[in-house]
Amino acid sequence: MMQYDFETVVKRKNIGSHKWDQMIKINSNIEDSIVPFSMADMELKNAPEIVEGLKDYLDNTILGYTGATDTYYDSVIHWMESKHHFSPKKEWFVEVAGVVPALRQMIAAFTEPGDAVLIMTPVYYPFKMVIESNQCNVVATELIKKNNTYDINFNDFEEKAKKEEVKLLVLCSPHNPIGRIWTKEELLRISEICLDNGVFILADEIHFDIILPGYQFVSMGTFDDKYLNNCAICTAPSKTFNLAGFQTSNIFISNKDMRDKVESAKGYHSLNIMGYKACEIAYTKCDKWLEELLVVIDTNKKYIEDFMASKLPKIKVFELQGTYLQWLDFNAIGMDCKELENFMQQEAQIFFDEGYIFGEGGCGFERINIACPTWVIREAMDRLYTALLRAGKTLNLQ
Repeated sequence: MMQYDFETVVKRKNIGSHKWDQMIKINSNIEDSIVPFSMADMELKNAPEIVEGLKDYLDNTILGYTGATDTYYDSVIHWMESKHHFSPKKEWFVEVAGVVPALRQMIAAFTEPGDAVLIMTPVYYPFKMVIESNQCNVVATELIKKNNTYDINFNDFEEKAKKEEVKLLVLCSPHNPIGRIWTKEELLRISEICLDNGVFILADEIHFDIILPGYQFVSMGTFDDKYLNNCAICTAPSKTFNLAGFQTSNIFISNKDMRDKVESAKGYHSLNIMGYKACEIAYTKCDKWLEELLVVIDTNKKYIEDFMASKLPKIKVFELQGTYLQWLDFNAIGMDCKELENFMQQEAQIFFDEGYIFGEGGCGFERINIACPTWVIREAMDRLYTALLRAGKTLNLQ
């Protein structure tokens, strides 16, 4: 029996929620019961330990300029050690308000306009945005679909890493949107290729705690010093504990020269006062909440797999290994990207993240955020099937 409430949906219309506001903008006639599945924050209530802990903190503090405390550093280091076998040192911390802003600042610090940055597509679309905002060029290596997952095309990866203009790799691990967890062997091969070719790695490990049963996440922070010194490891409590609004991240750079470059370019050198405290509480008091969350995510994953297998088997569900973002191939429907998007939003009243935003290889795919009550998933799958039935598409998918 669950100790925590993973059944209640908090309606977030007209309170500034990006995903809810976007849904209403797209379809103003949306039924009141509809919940969006797009942007990667959860439709689940926060751990009560965090809520109550922040209330207590507010009763006993002044909201002035505030930096990290030893208690904060200790909580983060202990989490990394106990959960991920990574032992960062206090001096490795680089404080930036969020992983995406950190990526942008590091690209600015480590490149010149006209340099290139390597990514592995389909991939989280802000990578391309932060690269181009720094007047750098995007070099993409396309992941290879293999059965119900993806592999790295290492020949293509190495060929592109050898390009003189490529200075950085932005690595997504676990990989968003395909839900793949890279193995230790794959990560070591990536590390070796990058080290040999002078390519510094920005490792986005933000989903590192959302690992499904049967899979093991390996942090780049566990590798030998020669590899560790050639990467920045980007983490945050935001995905794990639904704290994205605090814009709090923990970036680790063991290489002092590279760390100094970022620090000199940063500007303001602390995080949100409440973000510090929320992260500290999460990492010291919320293990049980996370344990139950993973049960919910795994249950939702299996429900979608079973639903598609029984009713719409030609819609391909890729194996979700890590993250709470499930990747589905709808190309069998026979719609182009925009037709599919319109069908989902207007006919099925389902609001996913469209696959094409993650790169060329994502056309015809959908990314569904399954961090929500299971009953919300069930209702959405029923709406999808009903809409396909109305459109006369179900026979094509069986």
